[in-house]
Formats: sequence, C-alpha cells, structure tokens
Amino acid sequence: MEDAVLGADLQESTLDRAAGRELLGRMMDEETYRSSVAGLDQHAPGFADWMVVSLFGGTYQRPGLALRDRQIATLAALATLGSVEPQLEGHVRTALRLGMTPVEVTEVVVHLAPYIGTPRALAALRCVRAALER
Repeated sequence: MEDAVLGADLQESTLDRAAGRELLGRMMDEETYRSSVAGLDQHAPGFADWMVVSLFGGTYQRPGLALRDRQIATLAALATLGSVEPQLEGHVRTALRLGMTPVEVTEVVVHLAPYIGTPRALAALRCVRAALER
C-alpha cells in the first residue's frame, strides 16, 4: 500500500547528457571542474562522462528537491564520509554559487557534529574555511 502512495508522486530518472553538462556548467567553478572532471579520461576513459550523465544529467534532474536542498544533502554526505577534502571544498564553492551563504554552509556542518562526530565536523569546517578563503 505504501508503494502505491509513493509511486503516484515519484518519477523515473532520465539520463540527459546535454542537461547534465549544462547543469554542471552552472554549478561548478573552473577550479572545481579542473580538480574533479577535467583530465579524468587520461586515467579512466569514460568515467567523467558517466559521472556527468548519471549525476548531473540523471539524479540532479529528478523533480522533488531544489538544487539548494540537494547541495545541503551533498555537503552532509561528504562531511560524513571524511577523507574527501577536494570534493567537499568544491561542493562548498558550489553551494555558494547556488546562493547559500557562508553562514548557512557553516551551520550545515555544525548541525552535523552530534551525528558525525567532532573530528569529522572539525575536518569539514577546515574545508569550509579553505573554500571560503579562496
């Protein structure tokens, strides 16, 4: 019964390469693009295209969450993972490009501290500070 209720509101993911590239261009600054997408084909042919199509042309295209909300979820996931500093710094810059304020980004991490632990929260806050200082 629960599936029937949810199914009425959920839509299948689509994969749209052009929409993914357009969204990636709006979200990422040049530094983030260089550190995360550019040059990947030299070491992992096809991986960058898969990432752009599946994430930015697929998951990010789903209705139901605003880009800002998706960015908050991404910041939380990366802070929780730890050891992904380049990605977290890039997503902090993306959050700012999407209209979040430095205070909001910081508060996302502070809010996470009881859930992810002080060491991971401190590491994430160092990434936030580094991204804001650039």
